[in-house]
Amino acid sequence: MNRFVAAERALRTAAPHELLDAIRAVLADQYGVEDVELFMADYGLTVLQPVSVLPHTMEPVSVHNSPAGRAFGSQEPYREDVRDGRARLHLPVSVRGDRLGVLSVTLPGADAARERESELAEIASVLGHEVMVAERDTDLYLQARRRDRLTLAAEMQWQLLPGRSCSRPEYELGAQLEPAYAIYGDNFDWSATADHLMLYVTNGMGEGIEASLLTNLAINALRNARRAGIPIADQAALADQAVYAQYQGRSYLSVLMFDFDLTADRASVVDAGSPQLLRLRDGKVEQVSFEAQLPLGMFEETDYVVQDFRVEPGDRLVCVSDGVHAVASPKGEPYGDAALARAIQATRLLPAAEVPRAILRELTGHRGEAVPDDDALVLCLDWHGRQDG
Repeated sequence: MNRFVAAERALRTAAPHELLDAIRAVLADQYGVEDVELFMADYGLTVLQPVSVLPHTMEPVSVHNSPAGRAFGSQEPYREDVRDGRARLHLPVSVRGDRLGVLSVTLPGADAARERESELAEIASVLGHEVMVAERDTDLYLQARRRDRLTLAAEMQWQLLPGRSCSRPEYELGAQLEPAYAIYGDNFDWSATADHLMLYVTNGMGEGIEASLLTNLAINALRNARRAGIPIADQAALADQAVYAQYQGRSYLSVLMFDFDLTADRASVVDAGSPQLLRLRDGKVEQVSFEAQLPLGMFEETDYVVQDFRVEPGDRLVCVSDGVHAVASPKGEPYGDAALARAIQATRLLPAAEVPRAILRELTGHRGEAVPDDDALVLCLDWHGRQDG
C-alpha cells in the first residue's frame, strides 16, 4: 500500500480522540519518523498548545518566536536542525485557510526531511480535516486550544464563529476577537457559495452572558434567513424582528452585512449601525461610509435597504468594532482613524490572516494595559477578484 494512503486511512479510521496516536504510529512505520507532536493555536493566537503532554514535560511554544510559530505564521513547512544530525519538520495544520495549528515531526536526518517534506505536509493537511470532524465528538482538541479557562460568555461566542481565517482564489479572510478568553458580544460570520461570499461583522451590546445571548440570537436569526435563500436586506429585517420580539427594544446590536458577488467585484451592503470600515487601495487608507440604518432590534419591523459597493482586485478591507476604534490611552486619547490607518499601513505586507492579530497587538500598546474593558474585533478581507479562465 502507498505510504501516503496508509497514513490517510489510519487517520480516517481512528477514533476521534486517538488521531494523534494514529498519526504517530503510521508515521513511525511508513516514514521513519522518530517523534510526533500536534500543537493547536490558542484562542488568543499567542501560543501553540501541545495536544499531548506525555511524559508531562512539554510546554506551549510561542507563535511569535519559535520554529513551530514560524511555520504557523508563514503557512509553509519549516525545517529545524536538532541534536545528533536529526531534523524536525514543522508543518502547518490548516483547513481551507483556517489555521488550526502545527504538526511537528522529527526525522533521522536532513536528507530524510527534505525527501519526505511534501508528503508529510499533505498528511498534516489531512490531519487538519480530521481534527475538525473529530471536534463534533470529542472536546480533546478544543481543550488543547485553551491557555486559560474561557468565561461562559466567551465559550458561547467562540462556538458561534465560523473559524478565524479562510481563503479562496477570489479573497482571503482573517479575523480575531479580544479579550479572547472573556469576550462578550462582538462577532463575525461568513458563508460562501460558488459565486457569493456573505460576511457579517457584529458590534455587540452589553456584557457577559446577556451580551452573548443577544449576539447568539441575532447571528442565528441571520443564518436562518440566509439558509432559506433570503436576500440580505430581508435577512436584516427578520433578525431585527427576532431581536425586538425578545427584548422589546431594551437591547439591540449593530451589524455590517455584505453580500459579495465573486463574479463582478461588487457587493450589496446593509449598514445597521455598523462597525467602522477602512479600505487600503493603491497604498492609501480611507474610511468607507455607508448610509447608516437602525441597529437590529431597536424598533419593531424596521425596513432595511441595500447599497451597492464596488471592490477592486488588490483592495484590503479592514473592519473594526468600537473596542478598537474608540479605545482610550491612559491619557484618555482615543485610538481613532489616524492610528488605525497607520496600523493598516504598517501591516500591509502581512497576509490577511495575520493582520487582525498584529493590529490588536498595537492596540494593546496604545491602551497601556493587557486586558481590555471592551470587546475588540478586527476583520481583514483581501480582495483578489475572479481571474478570467
